Amino acid sequence: MANVNKSSFNMLILCFTFFLFLNLCHNFAFAFTSQDYSDALKKSILFFEGQRSGKLPANQRLTWRGDSGLSDGSGYHVDLVGGYYDAGDNVKFGLPMAFTTTLLAWSVIEFGSSMHNQLDNAKDALRWSTDYLLKAATASPNTLYVQVGDPIQDHRCWERPEDMDTPRNVYKVSPQNPGSDVAAETAAALAAASIVFKDSDPSYSSKLLHTAQEVFDFADKYRGRYSDSLSSVVCPFYCSYSGYNDELLWGASWLHRASQDSSYLSYIQSNGQTMGANDDDYSFSWDDKRPGTKIVLSKDFLEKSTQEFQAYKVHSDNYICSLIPGSPSFQAQYTPGGLLFKGSESNLQYVTASSFLLLTYAKYLRSNGGAVSCGSSRFPAEKLVELAKKQVDYILGDNPARISYMVGFGQKYPLRVHHRGSSLPSVHTHPGHIGCSDWFQSLNSGSPNPNVLVGAIVGGPDSRDNFEDDRNNYQQSEPATYINAPLVGALAFLSAESTA
Repeated sequence: MANVNKSSFNMLILCFTFFLFLNLCHNFAFAFTSQDYSDALKKSILFFEGQRSGKLPANQRLTWRGDSGLSDGSGYHVDLVGGYYDAGDNVKFGLPMAFTTTLLAWSVIEFGSSMHNQLDNAKDALRWSTDYLLKAATASPNTLYVQVGDPIQDHRCWERPEDMDTPRNVYKVSPQNPGSDVAAETAAALAAASIVFKDSDPSYSSKLLHTAQEVFDFADKYRGRYSDSLSSVVCPFYCSYSGYNDELLWGASWLHRASQDSSYLSYIQSNGQTMGANDDDYSFSWDDKRPGTKIVLSKDFLEKSTQEFQAYKVHSDNYICSLIPGSPSFQAQYTPGGLLFKGSESNLQYVTASSFLLLTYAKYLRSNGGAVSCGSSRFPAEKLVELAKKQVDYILGDNPARISYMVGFGQKYPLRVHHRGSSLPSVHTHPGHIGCSDWFQSLNSGSPNPNVLVGAIVGGPDSRDNFEDDRNNYQQSEPATYINAPLVGALAFLSAESTA
């Protein structure tokens, strides 16, 4: 009996030791280094080359892509060649493209100094978009072109962008058919980008800022939701559910920052109350800009003690407090594995956007030794960094599934991405035309994508940390430009913050 007890005790010790070993493996297997974050940063920017529309440059690095959309706009006597496809389809949607541009510019503004040899690539990715937005904004007076491609027809096809034979219809907003939301977001994008290029290309920066001012005036003067004007061609894809007031205040905030023109400060003071300044909203996305606006404007209070913006610091705190477990006003939902969860479709867009806001706000707080006030609790900037880092690390592979949700990063990542160009043979290996429905078997195939869309962040796992690597499951497996854009800034921050 004593021998049995001794054997049982030894077995318990062995099991306990094994459990500790597994726990240590969990804790240290994903201790990402500065080099890891730098590698992820490089890939997160490279992804945008896979989304390019237009004539590709000689230095194109994702070489499986080819030229596409070279006649976009020609049927309407305008040049709308260029820009980005939003996700896994071949449509150029103006609202998410403009938001992507604003967030990419903001990433460079805040964390460009940490991008090192990737800064030029980030600026190239930004300029690919701003060149297109300038065309869309200046092609015709009192007009903003906001979309190229019929989404209904496009989504019925599974074909490479190089082979598109679906209608390349062009859609616009005008005084008769307003779109204050998409116009004000375009103004925000151009204004933010003007800051990025101010030193390296002053004339281009001036053009961006001047166009931003004109587009904002257009958005403000002719008010209305673009989804009311364009209905079925933008809905349900990118409906303006939040309306346009949030974009008007967001656009004015970026113009204030870019121009330092006092008229935008006056506009914010006069219109802030009616445009959501006092609304505590807890979701930042291509549709709803309110949390981002609060943080943009809080900068002047935190760094310059501009009293007019003190209230925006309070509301920024409220947003941040909602994300922090243990805060009196905590209300966010997290998966058992620790991932912020907002919705079942493309959830990682909310994760990357929130992480970027956390790190940007942490930077602003550090500038004056400030903290986040959550009722009776106060949280230092380091708490925000810790929370954002956990989210980014989850995306990169520190999660229960042990999978990186960035394509091409780590040992295990999604192989069946919901993306037409990536899932079909490259135009260089299969130069023959692939028609609308010729290769629908690729959508339903279990084979890995033949072309690796390096750096793409997919939609991500569900509320229980489960992920299905299935091309047909677009909610989880489709990438999008606006998922990646804020992650560029977050990765730059972490690459500088982390030890080698």
